[in-house]
Amino acid sequence: MHSLVGGADGGRVFVRCIDAAMNVRENIAGDALASITTLLWNVPSKAWTGGAAMADASLNKRMTVRLGPGVAFAQIGIVGFDGQIEVEAMRLYGLPEATPALLCGTPALPIGQREFAAEVAWDLPSLAPSVTTLLDVTVAGARQGDLAYAARASSTRFIELDAAAWSNNTVRVMARNISPATFDLGAATLSVQVTKRWVP
Repeated sequence: MHSLVGGADGGRVFVRCIDAAMNVRENIAGDALASITTLLWNVPSKAWTGGAAMADASLNKRMTVRLGPGVAFAQIGIVGFDGQIEVEAMRLYGLPEATPALLCGTPALPIGQREFAAEVAWDLPSLAPSVTTLLDVTVAGARQGDLAYAARASSTRFIELDAAAWSNNTVRVMARNISPATFDLGAATLSVQVTKRWVP
């Protein structure tokens, strides 16, 4: 259920389906069904959108959305498919036994968490000048495009570390010898941190 500023009509229901591995499910029949309207697959947004604008006269502002068994998470909202809209309020209702984790706020889904971290032991190989080596570190919650940082308890400042959120739940760390000498350091703790992007 939603309302637009000034009680205006307009807007279409929007549903993006996501599986348990946090991958967007694309155009899979049965993933999303809505009452009163037919959901149409929208290729650019990778989401289902309502086949008609919502209006009081059409009695379609209150809709039931059903998600298929392969959908673990979903983004549900209202989009101005037919023109600009200004949403004043939106409410989601669900049966207690079918309420998604996001609404329950369970520890399995850390709502609002923007920072994730992990530590592993890393025994760097012998590195000649300008030589690099790579290590993939599992950081649950990391996604491609997140900001990643790495630091290692090391006895030299001549080993430079770079980190990137390489794939879902994985950060790739690259160590580079930036000195003119060869280094063979012992094992030490590597700390990796991932921060979600935020644009004010």
